[in-house]
Amino acid sequence: MHYQLRVDLRGIAPPIWRTLEVPGDITLHHLHEVLQVVMGWMDVHLYLFEIGEKLYGELSTEWDMPVADATTTTLEEIAAKMSAFTYEYDLGDGWVHNIIVEESQSGSVEDRPRCTDGARACPPEDCGGPPGYEDFLEAIADSDHEEHEVMLEWIGGQFDPEAFDMAEVNLILNLHSPGDAGSP
Repeated sequence: MHYQLRVDLRGIAPPIWRTLEVPGDITLHHLHEVLQVVMGWMDVHLYLFEIGEKLYGELSTEWDMPVADATTTTLEEIAAKMSAFTYEYDLGDGWVHNIIVEESQSGSVEDRPRCTDGARACPPEDCGGPPGYEDFLEAIADSDHEEHEVMLEWIGGQFDPEAFDMAEVNLILNLHSPGDAGSP
C-alpha cells in the first residue's frame, strides 16, 4: 500500500503546505523524519502524533502522559482507521500540522517517500510558533523595525517566506534509504 498525504501547517497565512507520497509500511517515527525534511525543520525538538485520542512519539521519561511508541506503529495501521490526524513538532512553539490521507494505492509504487507539491518556506526553528513567526516576518520586512537587524542576523542575513524547493527536498529524501536510523 502507498499513501498520498496532504500536510498543512496550522495558524499560518498564507498557508505553508506539502503533498507527499509514502509507503504504507512507514513507521510514524520514520514519517516524522520525512516530515522534518519536507517541511524544512531541523529535528531538534520533541514531536507527537495525535491520532484519535491516542498520542504517539518517541518513548521518553520526559512525558507526563501516556505516549505510544511511534517506532512500532505504521501509517497503514493508522490509515485503516483514520483519514486525518495531527503531527506536532516542538511542543514549546507548538507547530501543529494537519495531515490528511488523500489517496491510497496498492501495487508496486515507489517505495521511497517523495514530495510531490508544496508552497512556502518553513518558519525558522525557535521563532516562537505562529505568533512569533508573524512578528519575525514583520521585523525582517520593515527596515525601520527595531528588531530588523537583529532578526536578519539571527536568520543568517536573509529569509524568503515564499521559497520552496521541491527538487532539493526530494534530493535530500533520496540520499537516504527508508528507515535508515536517524535519516529520512
